[in-house]
Amino acid sequence: FFLIFFLRLSSCSFREEGCAALISALRSNPSHLRELNLNCNKPGDSGVKLLSALLEDPHCKLKKLLLWSCSIGEKGCAALISALRSNPSHLTELNLNCNNPGDSGVKLLSALLEDPHCKLQKLQLWDCSIGEEGCAALISALRSNPSHLTELNLSRNKPGDSGVKLLSALLEDPHCKLEKLLLWGCSIEEEGCAALISALRSNPSHLTELNLNYNKTGDSGVKLLCALLEDPHCKLKKLQLWRCSIGEEGCAALISALRSNPSHLTELNLSRNKPVDSGVKLLSALLEDPHCKPEKLYI
Repeated sequence: FFLIFFLRLSSCSFREEGCAALISALRSNPSHLRELNLNCNKPGDSGVKLLSALLEDPHCKLKKLLLWSCSIGEKGCAALISALRSNPSHLTELNLNCNNPGDSGVKLLSALLEDPHCKLQKLQLWDCSIGEEGCAALISALRSNPSHLTELNLSRNKPGDSGVKLLSALLEDPHCKLEKLLLWGCSIEEEGCAALISALRSNPSHLTELNLNYNKTGDSGVKLLCALLEDPHCKLKKLQLWRCSIGEEGCAALISALRSNPSHLTELNLSRNKPVDSGVKLLSALLEDPHCKPEKLYI
């Protein structure tokens, strides 16, 4: 009698034929499976349609579904979401990173997120060709059911400042319990940064990780961020600001804010900015603070 709880087959080079055999086997005994990892394979849309038959099974209790870089487009996404909607209450983590659902696929995903039975906690949509329209649909859906989501990754998409403003409405919701927000390379500039930080200030206590790498926040955007960091309710542990056009002035404001509330921060990434020697000296003063507990520092 053989029970499988976790099945991890990442980077196994299987395609539709292998996926068909795998899913057929899993359908014969689906109730025990809790995690399925098919990352970096090529089942494509046709393989994902076969996977959908497993997900539709009322005995399926899958909690984690990881499909990073699986060549999934709109058709595959449509089949996947349709299946998940028929059995949404168990799924807590969905990873669709580096696929191509686009705005149309994300709109289909939104119908799942709106379902009151959906208990999704972690949603990974890194590099999924999502623009403003898709972002609007996604955020609208999350606002209707925000309390379960603790991690959201929209990195390498193009919501722009307008999309970030929509995201801000979710963050302002008192029911929002988001702990990790990843917006790496999302074309965010000062206006979007201002809306984002204003929203986070209204509900700061849950956020432990913020990734703004490779945006154009600049010194002005970082000064806005400082108001969040100075908040005594802020519990931020990881702050990622790699390549954010931060100079000496922004670095000075950032370090001053961190010194006022240093005890929670364990990781700070300021790589590929230009704090110059004076900024590094200010950073040194932070490190000398006995309340400062950084474990990882990148400059």
